[in-house]
Amino acid sequence: MRRTLLPAASLPAAVGLLLLTACGTEHQGAAAPGAGPSAAQDCGAGGDTGTAAGTDAGTGSPDVEEVVIVGTGTRPVAGRALPCATYSVTNRGTEPRTYTVTLQFLSTETGTGLAMPKETVRDVAPGRTVRRTVTPEDISPDAAAGQAHAKVLTVRSVPVAEEPSRGGACPPAGVRVYADDGDAAMGLRVVGLHLENCGTRPYRIEGYPRVELLDEAHERVDGVSVLEGGDAIATGTGADGAPERLVLAPGEHARAGLVWRNTVDGVTGDPVNAPYARVWARPGAAPVTVIPEFDLGTTGKLGVGPWKRAEKEREGAGAARPGGR
Repeated sequence: MRRTLLPAASLPAAVGLLLLTACGTEHQGAAAPGAGPSAAQDCGAGGDTGTAAGTDAGTGSPDVEEVVIVGTGTRPVAGRALPCATYSVTNRGTEPRTYTVTLQFLSTETGTGLAMPKETVRDVAPGRTVRRTVTPEDISPDAAAGQAHAKVLTVRSVPVAEEPSRGGACPPAGVRVYADDGDAAMGLRVVGLHLENCGTRPYRIEGYPRVELLDEAHERVDGVSVLEGGDAIATGTGADGAPERLVLAPGEHARAGLVWRNTVDGVTGDPVNAPYARVWARPGAAPVTVIPEFDLGTTGKLGVGPWKRAEKEREGAGAARPGGR
């Protein structure tokens, strides 16, 4: 079994500020059904109950991103006063980035979690700040005015040039690459990498995708062996078998699996958590950054399966997360 340690990547930092104001929840680059109302004001403005909030930026890289809750309050939705939160996203990096922000609404009285919306803010230019307002409609009916507050849990970002693509216009390379939500059972994790030839010419791939793990600071993770074949971690995951030489006609798909365990033995060092994977479909291909949220424990291993021809997926099945799964 060949072991591959992959080259480093890092991002410098820059600082600037330009405030843009907008409301409404963004999912996959557009407002999603059930995402709450859109309004021309921040949460808590125009007579709603509003409060200032702290600067909890969740987990992410302070050199590249900053996400802050700037106000909370309520919004009338279908006769109910639902909690809402306005947050700002600042790009402190040097290139346009797309952000995935996970917020949590909690009961003010008990601290119980009430909703956990995941937001996508696309194409934020360096030095710019963008505001978004979210009103989760799936929140408990008991979460009335004054009974809920919001916090930022996690912040993930990918360069716009490396953003995964599942739909919309075909990327200039003529292929889409993205990751699915994966499966987890008894500490075993399996995430699928998907490739679609959305161009007009055949696309040739052979062997294994190249994968590089990045931490929250978008730097390469050292000390993890990337192994060819999912069976290096576990059998029966679908990420094993001999590599093939594939020629994908326009509209055809391929899939490769990422396999790992989250075992912690308490002896071999600290657990490794790496949100990102930078993926090259074949030598010379442009990289794509996905967000499988690797919890590798102390195993120090990731198995990468070979590309295999796949059937076209059903529309909406196994939807990929922006910038990630």
